[in-house]
Amino acid sequence: MSDRSESMTGLLSEPRRRRILAWIEEEGSARVRDLSGAFKVSEATIRQDLERLEREGHITREHGGAFLNTTPAQPGSMTLHHQDNMDRKSKIGNLAAQLVEDGETLILDAGTTTTEVATRLTTRKNLTVITNALNIAVILGSVPGNEVHMPGGQFKAPTLSLSGDKSVDYFRNIFAGKLFLATAGVALDAGLTYPSFADLQLKEAMIEAASHVYLVADSTKINLASFTRLGALELINSFITDDGISDADAKAFESRGIEVLIAR
Repeated sequence: MSDRSESMTGLLSEPRRRRILAWIEEEGSARVRDLSGAFKVSEATIRQDLERLEREGHITREHGGAFLNTTPAQPGSMTLHHQDNMDRKSKIGNLAAQLVEDGETLILDAGTTTTEVATRLTTRKNLTVITNALNIAVILGSVPGNEVHMPGGQFKAPTLSLSGDKSVDYFRNIFAGKLFLATAGVALDAGLTYPSFADLQLKEAMIEAASHVYLVADSTKINLASFTRLGALELINSFITDDGISDADAKAFESRGIEVLIAR
């Protein structure tokens, strides 16, 4: 099994279902065969998991897979699926935006926290922004003088983003001063983790394209490990989070050479 994912062998059904739901919340949909391969259980077991998630009202099953119930409405309303801890994310967005000067070139990852960064950059002038997030492109592209660039790729409704090989190739030809990177979980041992495999290469390409990487994540994601691993903490230069981070955790990140910026 890839070293980017935790071993799923022997996972109890409830933790597995939570991770399956997190996968679908990230991707918008999933196929039974892909989930079976990723979680190392039979397709029959995955179907049972999907039946349970459907009964609980999270998803709708279709032939060979399932999709998130909120997916059909999201693109039209330009809303993101994850709307939890928005007070923390708002503070992080404000602090992150203060680090951006007029005329800079930067990359903005998709996500609710990076969207909070984008909404606070509308007063900056002459930015060059590269993003895989459709909503962020609309927010900053509507500001006169800004240049906003997007890759091609496959559209993902929950994150209003583009992903896939075309997106990866696009970012491999980009150079930016700063990247504001999102994550599902961040921990000293597990590093940066995400709900599915789909965006790992894209995020790697974004990191390679930027001279300074800012991880933006609220404190509830600290010491959490999601399904797939992007890499160690050394991939980032700075960590912008909220004042829910403990002193011990802040010191632990700093001991790894990571600048910790706390939004209050």
